[in-house]
Amino acid sequence: MLVVMQEGATEQQTENVIQRLVEMGFTVHRSTGVRHTVLGGVGPIDDFDPAALEVMEGVKECHRIVSPYKLASRHFKPAGTVLKIGSVEIGGPAVVMMAGPCSVENVDQMEQIARLIAEAGARIIRGGAFKPRSSPYSFQGMGEEGLRIMRAAADRNNLLVVSEVMDQVQIPLLLKYSDILQVGARNMQNFNLLRELGKVRKPILLKRGIAATIEELLLSAEYIMSGGNYEVMLCERGIRTFETSTRNTMDIAAIPVLKRLSHLPVIADPSHGTGKRDYVVPMARAALAAGADGLLVEVHPDPDHAISDGAQTLRPDQFQELMKQAATIAMAIGRRI
Repeated sequence: MLVVMQEGATEQQTENVIQRLVEMGFTVHRSTGVRHTVLGGVGPIDDFDPAALEVMEGVKECHRIVSPYKLASRHFKPAGTVLKIGSVEIGGPAVVMMAGPCSVENVDQMEQIARLIAEAGARIIRGGAFKPRSSPYSFQGMGEEGLRIMRAAADRNNLLVVSEVMDQVQIPLLLKYSDILQVGARNMQNFNLLRELGKVRKPILLKRGIAATIEELLLSAEYIMSGGNYEVMLCERGIRTFETSTRNTMDIAAIPVLKRLSHLPVIADPSHGTGKRDYVVPMARAALAAGADGLLVEVHPDPDHAISDGAQTLRPDQFQELMKQAATIAMAIGRRI
């Protein structure tokens, strides 16, 4: 159920409609735009007449939302969501660059990368402190010490921090050190984790699962948003197909599809999307041209000796060149870095 209030509707009129929706059995989520307030009613109620709400004072129109994801749908917020994190806006005119190593390894590594990406124009540093690895014998991350190192390097270079949360018990720790909590591809349908993230009030970067459809990704976002946390961004990071030339198949088409179906910002991760260093920059260019609101790219001072995912990680000079090319592409499509 979607109720659009008239321009200039009073707060009391809006509250009356909310109360009526609650009486009908809906859970109500409110979105306040520049001109209109939109009320999203979520519930199992099917046998209601939208006209009963349209006649209420202050109501402009009322519609059923037929898609299974209500709050993530563009119908809920036609203008699109812009996430404001400090001085950084994601989903607005500027394309936001997030960069850093796959894993936090040591102080020197993070200090070098933080300085390099900040000088190149990135606004957010990424790095894994807890690593979900396919093999139990692979490096699993530095834990809290890694988060401490990354936070210190970020603060010295005026950067925000994004890092992955793998389990509900890690949420308090990530909230302490990170500005954005990342849900990795393996956890996209960890619904217990998503429900807990719906209770926090920090932005969530939700990655698409390796075999997930676009609708499944949006339904996972719905889990978070239904808990009250509307600060969600979606991340296309490649899906598993029969093709073996790349680690994953980077689904560039998913970017404009997501932008049409949802109001949430869309980030592209060409590092995981291809798994091979030589393809990261071309796919990053394509993602920006397709409408991505930001890029998540792996960069390391010496990727050939990185502890994890070195094959898909850019060298510093490659990242600097990507930033120059990204600025040109952004300008061509009416955006900026």
